[in-house]
Amino acid sequence: MIPRIDGLQYANWSEKIFRQLRQGGVDAVHVTITYHETFRETVLNIEAWNRWFERFPNLIFQGRSAEDVKVARATGRTAIFFGAQNPSCMEDDIGLVEVLHTLGLRFMQLTYNNQSLLATGCYEAEDSGLTRMGRAVVAEMNRVGLVVDMSHSGERSTLDAIAHSTRPIAITHANPATWHPALRNKSDKVLRALSASGGILGFSLYPHHLKGGSDCTAPEFCQMIARTADLVGIGALAIGSDLCQDQPDSVVEWMRSGRWTKAVDFGEGSAEAPGFPAMPHWFKDNCHFGAIESGLRDVGMSGSEVAAIMGGNWLDFFSRSFTSGTMKQERAAE
Repeated sequence: MIPRIDGLQYANWSEKIFRQLRQGGVDAVHVTITYHETFRETVLNIEAWNRWFERFPNLIFQGRSAEDVKVARATGRTAIFFGAQNPSCMEDDIGLVEVLHTLGLRFMQLTYNNQSLLATGCYEAEDSGLTRMGRAVVAEMNRVGLVVDMSHSGERSTLDAIAHSTRPIAITHANPATWHPALRNKSDKVLRALSASGGILGFSLYPHHLKGGSDCTAPEFCQMIARTADLVGIGALAIGSDLCQDQPDSVVEWMRSGRWTKAVDFGEGSAEAPGFPAMPHWFKDNCHFGAIESGLRDVGMSGSEVAAIMGGNWLDFFSRSFTSGTMKQERAAE
């Protein structure tokens, strides 16, 4: 059977959530382990995860390869794949890319909303594309098998990453901007380029990314996926829920503001700096992935198409992405 894989979560992890992963049949999940943390602070976060792996070995284990997804499914557990939503963890040292991959990092965003040493974030007024260091770091990420994630990046930077990377990139959690024009959502031009290069998009359920916000319905969300499939094909599409379950509102300030400002950064589409918005009633935790699966069938997708979006496409992407090498990957079928 095809596994069920979520391309991004940042939950306040606990035994309750680990058990919900199993109740929802989630075989693998890419988890954010760092935003603005330094390398040493990121290592401390990995230590915390190591303790969870020790405490709950019957529920979770660290994933490093596509084969671990199959192990998770066979043993009734969830494989946890580490990711960074900002390059702060590598500081200004390209040598740390390989070190972080060795420690288990499998995804790294080149920027989180702002300009970084590597690329331009989606909140900046001007997007100058990949920097000189950005191009060097992308090449190193390609070499070691660390996925380039452009979820929070500007348009030109994202297109630059697609063009420059010798491996397909990921946009792990975003939606089409034509459906909902949030700053974080992606244009049709980006989505076409992503698909043509063999990359992958994880559809986000975070309310700021949804048309109608917290009131977005399951049929609306699934119809959006179907329309995107008509635009770029099934092979480039997956789920990246961006679930931030049980996080206190104070965490939003760390996500958005980090240490780069003394002020509170304003959230997407809001007049004030809010806490976490309410999730849609039909997707509040990991028990609810079945609502997406049934919703995709209801909008006319075949069983094989649903299976691809719910996990098959991520599994294929993992198998092409996590091993070392610099060979150009095969382009996705048109």
